[in-house]
Parts: sequence; structure tokens; C-alpha cells
Amino acid sequence: AGELAMATLNIRAVTSWVGIARLFALVLSCLAFSLVASTRDFWGPYGTWCMFTWCFCFAVTFLVLLLELLELYPKLPLSWDDFTSAFSMLAALMVFTTSVVFPSIFISSPCSGSKCARQAVATAASCLCFLAYALEVGLTRAKPGDISSFLSTVPGLLKVFEAYVACLIFSLLDAYSSKPGLQWCVAVYSICFIVTLLIIIFTIGRCLAYLPFPLEKMMVGYNALALMMYITATILWPLYSFRGTSRPAHCDRSCRWDKHLGVTFLTIFNLIAYLVDLVYSTRMVFIRTP
Repeated sequence: AGELAMATLNIRAVTSWVGIARLFALVLSCLAFSLVASTRDFWGPYGTWCMFTWCFCFAVTFLVLLLELLELYPKLPLSWDDFTSAFSMLAALMVFTTSVVFPSIFISSPCSGSKCARQAVATAASCLCFLAYALEVGLTRAKPGDISSFLSTVPGLLKVFEAYVACLIFSLLDAYSSKPGLQWCVAVYSICFIVTLLIIIFTIGRCLAYLPFPLEKMMVGYNALALMMYITATILWPLYSFRGTSRPAHCDRSCRWDKHLGVTFLTIFNLIAYLVDLVYSTRMVFIRTP
């Protein structure tokens, strides 16, 4: 019975390049949250976000490795390749954000002592963890012409990016209800986020085949509409946010002006993402690769 159990182990889950990248991500995320936990200095929403990111990525990566090692993933009612592609992209984005936020908030200057050293090593581990997830994204990305796993294609990865950037925008929204232009921008962010998230969920859940219209052409139409909506948001958000105002002399981390500036840049990032998404999805539909 023991030999039979050993025979069912999929050793390639940890010996392939993808498996090795996941192992590195597992160890590095564990190292990051362990070191930060030992300093007991992860207060406030930023500290909570950083710890959640490392713990979440560790837990899901461990689960992915375990399911692939025991070859249990085919029994799950979801598209495994789409799920792992979406997760690796999401983890790369989350860990990248954390690698920037944590040192800027918690590592003070001048920096000395064992606490500072542990925070610095945790930051370095987080940066390397981002590289491990980015490597996994690169290794699992679909080759041109291969659309068997949508979320591993460039448009699919961009969908995860667009949804994540929208979440960052929501975290920075502040005092927009008094101006109709800003209300329209929030509506743009919300509508595009909801539709993009539904596409990701339906893809992972293998529900897209039940839609009563051609998915590829619908995706092109949605990307074109989202692009036009984001063009209006890119113009209206800074116009209504900064008109007649300048940056206050004392602008701390909760400064409304800085938050509005962050939303402006994130809106531009998503505008570019939807533009690239439209180009790639159009090529996938109308220019078939032999």
C-alpha cells in the first residue's frame, strides 16, 4: 500500500522549473512574514495588508504544490491552469506592492539594530518572492496561438492586472461624492472591475462555454468599451480633483491630495492595460496564428 501511495506522487510538481519557482516563493514568503512577525511592528492598515499578502501567498502556494504533488487537482471543479495562472499573476502584483509599501512605511532612517536588520531582510525576501512569482508567470504563459488556458494568455493576465489596479484605486478613493465628474469616474472603475472579475471567475469555473454568444468577440467589444470609459476617467478625474487646488504644505500619509494623485496614475495604468488588452484580444480573434 505504501509503494502504491508513493507511485501516485507527482515529483515533477517540485522538480520542474515551475515547481522550483513555487518552492522559492513558498520559502521566501514564509521568511518575510516570520521576520516581520518577530518585530511585532506591522500596525495599521498598511502593516495588516503586508502580513496578509505574505500569509495569503504562502498558504495558496502551499495548497497548489500539495494538490499537484498528490495529483488531486483534476478532481476540482475548476480550470486548474487558469486558476494557477491567475493566482501567480495576482501574487506577483500583491508581493510587488508589499515590497514597496513595507519599507517605505516601517523602515525608518537612520536604521540600526536587530529590528531594522530583520525588516531589511524581510524586504529583500519579499522582493525575491516577487521575482519567483514573476518567473512562474513567465514560465506558464501561453505560447502565441495557444488559447486552451485563457488566463495564461496576455489578455488573461491583463485581466488580473486590471482587476488588481481597480482594487488599489478603491483603496485610495476619498471625497468624491460632491462632484458629478468624480462620481462618473468611480462608476467607471466599479463597472469595469465587476465585469473583469466576472470574466476571471467564469473562466476559472469553466462557465464561459455556457454563454449564448461568441466569447472572443464579446471580449473585444468589452475591451473597446472599457477603454473608452477609462479615457473619460483619465480626463475627468484630475480635472475635477485638482482644479483650483494645490498640494498642501503639510501632506501626510492620509493626505487627500496625494490619494487623488495616486488614483490619477493608477487610472492611467489601467487605461494602458485596457489598450494593450484590446490590441491582443483583437489579434487573437481576427488574426489567427497558423
